[in-house]
Amino acid sequence: MFKKEFYYLLKIQYLGFRYHGWQKQPDLLTVERMMQRTLKYVLGRNNFKFIAAGRTDAKVSVNETYVELILKEESLTDLQEFHKLFNENLPQDIRLLEIIEKADQTNIIQAPKLKEYIYLFSFGEKNHPFCAPYMINAKGELNIELMQKGAALMQGTHDYRNYAYKASAETQTVMTIESSVIEENTLYTANFFPKHSYVFRVVGAGFKRHQVRLMMGALFDLGSGVLSWEAFEKSLDGKIPFKLTHIAQASGLILQEVNLE
Repeated sequence: MFKKEFYYLLKIQYLGFRYHGWQKQPDLLTVERMMQRTLKYVLGRNNFKFIAAGRTDAKVSVNETYVELILKEESLTDLQEFHKLFNENLPQDIRLLEIIEKADQTNIIQAPKLKEYIYLFSFGEKNHPFCAPYMINAKGELNIELMQKGAALMQGTHDYRNYAYKASAETQTVMTIESSVIEENTLYTANFFPKHSYVFRVVGAGFKRHQVRLMMGALFDLGSGVLSWEAFEKSLDGKIPFKLTHIAQASGLILQEVNLE
């Protein structure tokens, strides 16, 4: 007999520094594992499933993303009360921002969406240790102006095969980057942040595994002189095999926003 299902979108945010990414893994602390435990406790049952709009790697944080919650047989009778109880029982580094009831399943993985990733970084004097969960301090000097030029070149349609981690021959790597900029960081501030910090902001419909971190790594190499401008240009042509070896550290990366269209 068919069991009625009820659909909800959960908008969440989390600090990824102590987690081994989103996806549940045996014997490892992950965001999905903590969400599942909390849902089971708050609901008093486990006849549910939830699907994330995307997976994050270990130490990657999220400012805003969506999780689709599917309940079987019984709906939530009080969304405000659920919102309150869920947050009270989640760890301090995970928060439910909003819950939206939906008439039909969203199919959140396939749903059209735009994602904005940001990467926080600084250079020069070593940062206060409290910066470690949010920001990477690059060794040596960086030519920010050249990095800004490089980020601008990444905007538009390119074959990102060289930026697709372990891509197979079948992997679709031609994609359009809607926006790609490096600017002074005013998004996130703290009294222990360095006087000057920067943010790489990139927006697209989807990204391959480690792609944004490979993009940031290439920009770091460009700004530090490890990568020439000519080599950087070649890296953006997937028809020319180019080995990128610098995957920027995960803890500087934040999924800033997921916009469901």
